[in-house]
Amino acid sequence: MYKGLLIVFLLIASVSFAQTKNYSYLVIDSSSNHPITGATVLLHPEDLSETSDIRGRVTFRFPPKTGTLTVSAVGFQTKTFLCKALKNGDIIYLQPQAVQLANVVITNNTTNPYAAISETDIRLRGVSNSQEVLRIVPGLFIGQHQGGGKAEQIFLRGFDNDHGTDINLSVDGLPINMVSHAHGQGYADSHFIIPETIASTTYKKGMYEAEKGDLAVTGFVNFHTADHIDNLVKLEAGQYNTYRALAIVNLLGGQQQQKDQTWYAAGEYRYSNGFFDHPQYFQRSNFFSKYNGKLNDHQALSVSISSMYSTWNASGQIPENAVNSGVAGFYGALDPKEGGLTSRTNISAQLTTTLKNNDLIKNQLYYTYYNFDLHTNFTFFLTDTVNGDEIRQREQRNLAGYNGSYLHQGFWGSIRLTTDAGVLLRFDQTHHSALLHTVDRYTLLDTVKLGDIGEGAAGAFINETFHFNKHFTLNAGLRYDQFFYRYHNLFAGDTSFAGTGLYKARNYTISPKLNFYYQAAPNLQFYLFTGKGFHTNDARVVVAEKGTQTLPAAYGSDLGTIFKPITKLLINAAIWYSHLQQEYVYGGDGGTVEFSGPTRRTGFDFSARYQPVQSIYFDADVNYAHGRAIDAPAGKNHIPLAPVWSSTGGITWMLKNGINGSFRYRWLGNRPANESYSLTAAGYFVNDFVLNYTREKYELGLTINNLFNVRWKETQFETITRLKHEAPVDGIAFTPGTKFAAVLHFSYFF
Repeated sequence: MYKGLLIVFLLIASVSFAQTKNYSYLVIDSSSNHPITGATVLLHPEDLSETSDIRGRVTFRFPPKTGTLTVSAVGFQTKTFLCKALKNGDIIYLQPQAVQLANVVITNNTTNPYAAISETDIRLRGVSNSQEVLRIVPGLFIGQHQGGGKAEQIFLRGFDNDHGTDINLSVDGLPINMVSHAHGQGYADSHFIIPETIASTTYKKGMYEAEKGDLAVTGFVNFHTADHIDNLVKLEAGQYNTYRALAIVNLLGGQQQQKDQTWYAAGEYRYSNGFFDHPQYFQRSNFFSKYNGKLNDHQALSVSISSMYSTWNASGQIPENAVNSGVAGFYGALDPKEGGLTSRTNISAQLTTTLKNNDLIKNQLYYTYYNFDLHTNFTFFLTDTVNGDEIRQREQRNLAGYNGSYLHQGFWGSIRLTTDAGVLLRFDQTHHSALLHTVDRYTLLDTVKLGDIGEGAAGAFINETFHFNKHFTLNAGLRYDQFFYRYHNLFAGDTSFAGTGLYKARNYTISPKLNFYYQAAPNLQFYLFTGKGFHTNDARVVVAEKGTQTLPAAYGSDLGTIFKPITKLLINAAIWYSHLQQEYVYGGDGGTVEFSGPTRRTGFDFSARYQPVQSIYFDADVNYAHGRAIDAPAGKNHIPLAPVWSSTGGITWMLKNGINGSFRYRWLGNRPANESYSLTAAGYFVNDFVLNYTREKYELGLTINNLFNVRWKETQFETITRLKHEAPVDGIAFTPGTKFAAVLHFSYFF
């Protein structure tokens, strides 16, 4: 069946490449001279619409000769032209203006129902810190339980994604997730991204994108850094000895920028003792630099380099019984030796080539060097009643990869076709990935796991989008992935293997996708998404099981709508379903393999954006998920930590006198902490507040997290713990959420 589908896709692609000459225009930002992606061009009176691609190019099947063209984009003034005044290849310049929800247009070209929301949110709400980088996705919640130095725990669509097991994250095509990581599969630490460098985000929920493979079960998030940023110096200071300094400097002059060449560098330093009783001594330094320029009329090169170094102490997870008995305070610590060190350096280069027929080829190479060293103690004296249960997880990693794609837009009779095909390669090699039993961080007591991991991945996809008419669009995708695993076991006492030596395995999967879009009326679209996804498991599991049952499938579907009942109100809503097969999961904290049976989840998402006047912007997201283990008996089939009800929202204001800010809330309802729901992970409701005064050359601002100083638990787990000289207790262990925390900042633009 899969071979037949592939043949059909290749035949369609070959037909779509052989087309007659098309007519196109370029939509360009008049202030930066950069292309505008996602601009909508409406042709009247034919009532046809097209959308600009990543080069700002808009393509029509025939030359518009009569009537008018209306060009609009979020954050730009809308312009209307007489068709007879334009010729093939003309450049249309749009002037930037304050973001207005009224400029969002829903047409049959809208194939990402979240695009309009993501564009308006990031432009109006902005990203004030590294955690907000992920919170920009509606319905996504995060939890930090290592003093800010460790990747956040991610919750989305009824999934406890751990640190990235079922969500695919990337920045400018560079993968953030780490496979076969010392702390857990798909570990995604995005803290190497400087928030102010993010220009936009692209995300989709579910497993419906052929371009996305491994880990893209609950969805994916792509962060796109800016090609150009104005010079900036920013200083922050706040409670708990919190400090931050940021500088962004352009390295090319205005004359070179007019020739479509930009190059800037950004540096950031953060320090905080944190709100815990035990000081965190958290510090992180980041560096980012990006060059973007045209080599000639048909080729453009983008090169970036980034680096992060972070160290911290951590208060860790505290058992509720320790707080109730007075052994530790709510913000206290039981093992002051917890903490860690991590660093990451990335290099990425992408060459974009436009062919004579306007087809687009992208070739990207990337490389990452990564270091991770984490010290934690979850159970205290449960196993080792004398020295304690401190563990050390460490690895060094080299990661290299290639992304290649070919994009063609054309017409097959009256049907507009978009063909997107690509090849992706990735190789991870770790050195001495280890799980160790230690005391005082570095004194080794026992080795649990020690070895070198090699993991290779090769994927190919083809994506066809058919715009049949102004009402109906179909997208069909097919993806093939092959994985190769090598584990060199260096610890003879590892009972998962017959002894030291090299162990190998391989597996593969084929993932079809089929998505439908129906434009029922102007500003009203319905969509139906279906598809298969997957996530890989740790190489140490795969080689031990010889590849069997270690590449579980995930099946899902979404039925939703994107709707503008009035020009200043945008609504996105969907009901969804997902089913996961059984799998083997490697537990990085214990070095054990846990069996997980099939699960089923259903739910709905609702998002609304309302801008009654230009200076006021409301947003609200409400999400519900019902998840159960299929083979478990009733009453014991709950999915631990899976979110049920959640909601975020707020009001953002942007007054003409320079005063701007926001008041926001986050609500996560109670959820089961174990299969029987005998333990509850308590929900929370937290408010945040931002107030800025912005002028042309400077900005003064105040940010307050947890405005009303509520006591809440950011992460919670069922854990069997033992305090020294006491009996074991099965209960909730938690990390508290931030207290009232105020930070002042001053920014200077030049």
